[in-house]
Amino acid sequence: MRIGELAARAGTTTRALRYYEARGLLTARRDPRGHRTYGEEELRLLRQIRALTDVGFGLEETRPFVECLRAGNPTGDACPASLAAYRGKLAELDACIAELTAVRDSVRERLAHAEAEAPAVRQPPPPPPPPEPACELFPPTERKHHHAADRRHRR
Repeated sequence: MRIGELAARAGTTTRALRYYEARGLLTARRDPRGHRTYGEEELRLLRQIRALTDVGFGLEETRPFVECLRAGNPTGDACPASLAAYRGKLAELDACIAELTAVRDSVRERLAHAEAEAPAVRQPPPPPPPPEPACELFPPTERKHHHAADRRHRR
C-alpha cells in the first residue's frame, strides 16, 4: 500500500509516517517509480506506535515494542525490553502522581489557612471558573511532533 493509504488506515498523516521513518521506526520499500510502499507489517508496527504514544509514551520509548514485533513476536509487549519500558513508564507516572498529590495537598492547606484567617471584610465578586485542569503526559517536543502534526493534517 502507498503512504496515503497507510496513513488513512492508521488514522495519522503522511507527514507523521515520514517522521517515523526518519526516526527508524518504520521502513518503506520503493516501487519502480520510487514511491514508498508498505505492507501489513508496517501497519501493525504503526498501530503499536500509535497505541503507545496515545497513552503517553514518547516516540523513542516505543522502540523496544517495534523491535519486538520486528523480531517476529505476536505482540510488541512480549519481549523483556518492552516489559522494562512498561515498568519505566509506570515509575515515571507514579512519580508524577506523587508530585501532583504533594502540590494538591499544599494548595489545599493554603486554602484552609486562608479561609480560617480571612478577616470579615466585604468580599469581592467571585472569580470566573478556572480553566479545565491539564495533565501533561507528553513532553512538549514530542507533543508537538505527535499531536500537532496529526491535527494539522487531518483537516
